Amino acid sequence: MIVDDSPYFLNAARCLLEGEGIMVVSVASDSAQALQQATQLRPDIALVDIDLGGESGLELADRLRHETGPSPPPVILISSHAEDEYADLIVASPALGFLAKTELSGVAIHDLLAGTG
Repeated sequence: MIVDDSPYFLNAARCLLEGEGIMVVSVASDSAQALQQATQLRPDIALVDIDLGGESGLELADRLRHETGPSPPPVILISSHAEDEYADLIVASPALGFLAKTELSGVAIHDLLAGTG
């Protein structure tokens, strides 16, 4: 599942990841859509933009953890900004890790899931 307020990025990321063999079960552009889809579809992972326009992806990561049932999806935070701009907030969040949007790939996701990213 990919959550981002940019329709362009949602489409580009979906095409990139599906081209690498990763099934994208849904895309969402805001927290309400993301929570609903995560509860219904039970994705294996959620890629969540830190800045969702007027909403916080960091807050959404916490809500996904607490509001989507007994097996919430692991969250990887994504951003067009450098990780060091959000380092303390990322560490304090329940997210599994962070990927810059320019580094998004199936390999990078698998590395984070395996703890090697």
